[in-house]
Formats: sequence, C-alpha cells, structure tokens
Amino acid sequence: MPQGEIQSVEASCFVHATEDEEKVMRLVGRLLGAEDGPAEEVLEGHFGNVIVHLTWHLTGEAAGSAFRRLLEAIGQEGREAVLVDLSAHTDDHGALYLRLNKQALLRGAAVFTSSDPIRVRVKPRSFLMKGNPDQFYRRFLEARTR
Repeated sequence: MPQGEIQSVEASCFVHATEDEEKVMRLVGRLLGAEDGPAEEVLEGHFGNVIVHLTWHLTGEAAGSAFRRLLEAIGQEGREAVLVDLSAHTDDHGALYLRLNKQALLRGAAVFTSSDPIRVRVKPRSFLMKGNPDQFYRRFLEARTR
C-alpha cells in the first residue's frame, strides 16, 4: 500500500457490565496495532447498568498499518465477502465500514456481524483516491486474495 493513502482508521465498541473491559481494550488495541489506549465514555444502560463506549482513532502511518492488519485479520474469505458487495460497505465520502463480531474476535476469529459489533471506519485521503471508492478499496482487497 503506498504510504499515506489511508488518512484514518476509527474503531469503536460498547463494553457491557458483564464483559471484561480490559480484555476488550487489549484485543482491539492489538488488532489495530494501536500504541495508545482508546477514549472512554461511560454510559448508563436501560436498567442502570454501566456501559463503556471505547473509541480508537489512528491517523497517518498508524492508520495505514491498522488497515493492513485488519485485512490480514479478516482473511481471504472476509476480503472476498466485502468484495461481493463493496458499495454496501462504503459511503459517498469514500469511507469503508466494517462490523466485526466482538465475541468471535475474543475467541480469535475475525468475522462480520450486525449485533454488538466492533465498528471500523477506514477513511482514505480523498486527493489520493483514484476513481470511485469501490475501485480504491478493490485494489487492496484483491491484492491480498491472490
């Protein structure tokens, strides 16, 4: 990946009172290769239970590295799944969105989910993006599937 094509990677998740917050922080931090810990926001659930919202924000080379690590973590099957409907994973500004299953990740597998996910947003440098977002991300996803 040419240096600097990825402007930022942001990952966030909710940690419920029944979950080990430190374990989730270590897991996601290791997945992203983040040197710094996440921003934490303490919230209150419907029944008064504590819910912590964690957010990691990486920029520059750390973001490019995190994106490469994510592509490796989801493996060939995951990359192919994203390629099948790439436009469903991107927005009008060229950001790529992935939702990883937090519980599966705790067990060592990076799979997609819609419930209780680790939400990941990959934002490219717009001026370096040649063509539309689908073409931009297809280069990275296909390069890793060969």
